[in-house]
Amino acid sequence: MVMRKPRKLRSQKAGMAPGSLVHLGEQKTDRPIITLLEYDAASLREKRFKSVAESREHQPGAGVLWLNVYGLHEPEVMAEIGRRFNLHPLVLEDILNTDQRPKADDYGDYLYLVARVFEYDSEALTVSSDQVSIVLGGNFVLTFQERPTGTFDPIRERLRADKGQARKLGADYLAYELLDTIVDRYFIVLEQIAERTEELEDDLLQRATPQLLKTIHRFRRETLTLRRAVWPLREVINSLTRADQRFFQPATQPYLRDVYDHTVHVIESLEAIRDLIAGMLDIYLSSISNRVNMEVRILTVITTTFMPVAVIAGIFGMNFRSMPLLESPDGFLIALSMMGGIALVMAAVFWRRRWLG
Repeated sequence: MVMRKPRKLRSQKAGMAPGSLVHLGEQKTDRPIITLLEYDAASLREKRFKSVAESREHQPGAGVLWLNVYGLHEPEVMAEIGRRFNLHPLVLEDILNTDQRPKADDYGDYLYLVARVFEYDSEALTVSSDQVSIVLGGNFVLTFQERPTGTFDPIRERLRADKGQARKLGADYLAYELLDTIVDRYFIVLEQIAERTEELEDDLLQRATPQLLKTIHRFRRETLTLRRAVWPLREVINSLTRADQRFFQPATQPYLRDVYDHTVHVIESLEAIRDLIAGMLDIYLSSISNRVNMEVRILTVITTTFMPVAVIAGIFGMNFRSMPLLESPDGFLIALSMMGGIALVMAAVFWRRRWLG
């Protein structure tokens, strides 16, 4: 397990010039990992760079180039990639700021996209988030991730096995596959949350406890985090489907529209989970209120049942010289019988009215 460094905040960059390369966020890898994948319909080549100097010796070939970087905490790596691909300083700045909201920026020769991927921890009941930056050019795609998550491994396997259309189409189709994989990841997280939420609802219907309330609020907070990432991503993909065809060819547009439909489905599923969580809060409050009412009713029944007994005991406890039954040898038993009889009658009345159940 990689030990995470203290998180750097935006306040640490206050006063710096725009485009300053400063990593903001958590350091989630020990050192950056740079991988390169070049392919066309006939061949595929892979390479892994151990240093920036080694990457300078590589000469790109024909076909589509996919450069992936794990770990964003070394600005000199970003500066070198920016120099090689002529990226704007603001793009490099946004890549290093790992709290960006999903967006799409057109820089003329290339398109810069930001998305977020999520993982659900079933033990801690939390959702972790990582930023993914994608740069789409004419014949290249650059991806920047905070750490290796395996999100894009299925795409690499398909390219290696030459399955599907990826090797035959251009960089825009690769960018579509990356977006589609990110959106599909949302379905996995939502299904895990939905399953745990249903279990939580069953537990809540059996007995409402303060621990369940904490869990409900935790799920509410995590779904809000997901919502903040999915809603902007829907608008990003919608803008890509309506934009000109400089980056996404007509053959790729239908696939983008399919991703947009998936994002709408994700949002609908997410809203359904949020409604379920809100309903569970209402159930919890109603259950607690009903429990309090039951306890108050039981206490009221007990108090009302023994109130005549207390009245009788109070009467016979008065210090008068002449009172009925005080001189009688059976007075004590008669008083107890009156108390017990009245209590039994009251209990029978409450039982017939179903106030004791």
